[in-house]
Amino acid sequence: MLLFFVLSSSFAFSQAIDPWKISATSINPASYYGVTVANGMIGIVSSPEPFKVKDVVLAGAYDLYGRGRVSNFLRSFNLLNMNLDVDGQRVDGKTISNMKQELDMKTASFTTSFDIAGKATVSYTYYSLRHLPFTVLMDITITAKKEITVGGSSVMEAPDALKEVQNYYNEIDRPHVVISLLTSTAKSPTGKLLMCASNTFLFSEPHGEEPRVIHEMWDNNMHLMKFSRKIAAGETYRFSIVGSSITSAHHDDPLNEAERLTIFAKLEGRERLIQFHTKAWNELWKSDIVIEGDPQSQQDIHSMLYHLYSFSREGTSLSPSPMGLSGLGYNGHVFWDTELWMFPAILVLHPEIAKSLVDYRFERLEGARRNAFAHGYKGAMFPWESAGTGVEETPVWALSGPFEHHITADVALAAWNYYLVTQDKNWLKERGWPILSATANFWASRVERNGPGHYDIRNVVAADEWAENVDNNAFTNAAAKANLKAATEAAKILGLTADPDWANVAMNIPVLKLENGVTKEHEAYKGEGIKQADVNLLGYPLKEITDDNQIKKDLEYYQGRVPNQGTPAMTQGIFALLYARLGDPDKAFHFFKDAYEPNLLPPFRVIAETKGGTNPYFATGAGGILQSVLMGFGGLDIGPKGISQLKTTLPKNWKSLTITGVGIERKTYSVR
Repeated sequence: MLLFFVLSSSFAFSQAIDPWKISATSINPASYYGVTVANGMIGIVSSPEPFKVKDVVLAGAYDLYGRGRVSNFLRSFNLLNMNLDVDGQRVDGKTISNMKQELDMKTASFTTSFDIAGKATVSYTYYSLRHLPFTVLMDITITAKKEITVGGSSVMEAPDALKEVQNYYNEIDRPHVVISLLTSTAKSPTGKLLMCASNTFLFSEPHGEEPRVIHEMWDNNMHLMKFSRKIAAGETYRFSIVGSSITSAHHDDPLNEAERLTIFAKLEGRERLIQFHTKAWNELWKSDIVIEGDPQSQQDIHSMLYHLYSFSREGTSLSPSPMGLSGLGYNGHVFWDTELWMFPAILVLHPEIAKSLVDYRFERLEGARRNAFAHGYKGAMFPWESAGTGVEETPVWALSGPFEHHITADVALAAWNYYLVTQDKNWLKERGWPILSATANFWASRVERNGPGHYDIRNVVAADEWAENVDNNAFTNAAAKANLKAATEAAKILGLTADPDWANVAMNIPVLKLENGVTKEHEAYKGEGIKQADVNLLGYPLKEITDDNQIKKDLEYYQGRVPNQGTPAMTQGIFALLYARLGDPDKAFHFFKDAYEPNLLPPFRVIAETKGGTNPYFATGAGGILQSVLMGFGGLDIGPKGISQLKTTLPKNWKSLTITGVGIERKTYSVR
């Protein structure tokens, strides 16, 4: 009987975990980490306060302000903030009960519902519309328990950092529609950008019967438009707010374009907007990861995929920062976090989105050439932190800016892997080759030629960033070798003559060993603790080390040198991936869970950068953990002929793993 009870309880618990929906009913504003709804261009971060949004973040919009004297992501106008009054009383956290918030990852929508005692039940859902990159929608439903009068107001407020705010209200009256436009513009902190946002109401009533809209100006930074309506007992009333936000970084005429895009959305109508948004997400989810036998891992993996899909977009030539569109973390800059950690998962599941990420680097190749020139090197040297223009954006206090040179090889290898997966020779010729050849020239000039086997790379910040200004870092050296070999191979494919010095340099860059045979992290390394994976990346993704015994020896040595606190989530993801490929399901599953479960924050299981950290959403970590599933448990591998599948092993509690929509042929791979 006891055994039956345990099994039944376990089954009931597993049934309660929805693979697509993450719900919260115990919402504590003091311990609340918002979840993001985004479409690869505009991100909306949730708030515990009804009808409020914490942040609106636009990809590609940077200006100089705040700490570090470098470009930062800008908060945009909060174009979905709203007030609701019921019988003259403002709805807020103190006047409601039974509040529930839910992220639906399948439809990329976020819903909040609650009761107003004795008066109404309310729910609202917002979307960052996938098919309209600059447009968002909030859909509100009110069911009256008795006759009530509701007052709804859309509030447009400028973030504090913006200046020279201008507010506009415009009514466009046509025989078939009246469009009330609430619009604001402002200059970015230095005046470099013009930031613009506009929104309007969508009413359910036929034209001529919709509520009258009134505009109110409160102060320079805030204005609103409002309406009121009686709702009969038992009646359900629905209205929406749709709006667009765009800047001069995206369009030459952002003020008029924000209004045009809002008018377009208004006249498309709520149903068509939601229909096309849902259709676009259904297309994205044709590339999915399906885990049978572990409902919590399935939900968590969907969350990680959902966030990577939300933070990137086809056709933009933009690239996600470590925190994606979840806020202003890391100033919105682009690091190796993209190429080494997020890019591979996006590449195998959606090559068309991955193209945007490598195009971002190609379009900033000239800045990388100037960076190499300034440091006395040839070719192209990509900046450690990149933003709008592709110049170095690392704050001066961080030594990674001048010295973390492996980023150049990381960019090159992402470009090479894009070619391998797509086999697109035209792209390789026009965009891949300029990156690969320029970065190979950089490494050929970067090495110090001290005799055979001693083409040393001195004075770098390692991939393990606690190792500063060291010589012959394992990851940097191996990544440089891979970069040089890829450039040589690309030349062969394109019928070009590779510089013979590239192969010569690659053969002579050393990868060092400790006395016990373990791969040595850098020349002066003596067993210190490490911030993150470095040596272990030589097994994957660099394939510098292919001998299983050596990979295992390096794993066993370095896994004990990662502290329990203060280190990023990707490291354990690499441990999990390698152990899965080595056929050790117990260690693989241990590190898979250890990579993210201690980093989860309430109430939506969003991932922080470190155990005990509070800066979600850490998309870099999500990318590393997804690789542990795709390339570890799933065995996917990128090689000369594209994507193949290696022999691997599953966690013991996973019955099967199915990966759908892989590569340009949208293949399905399974492990049982």
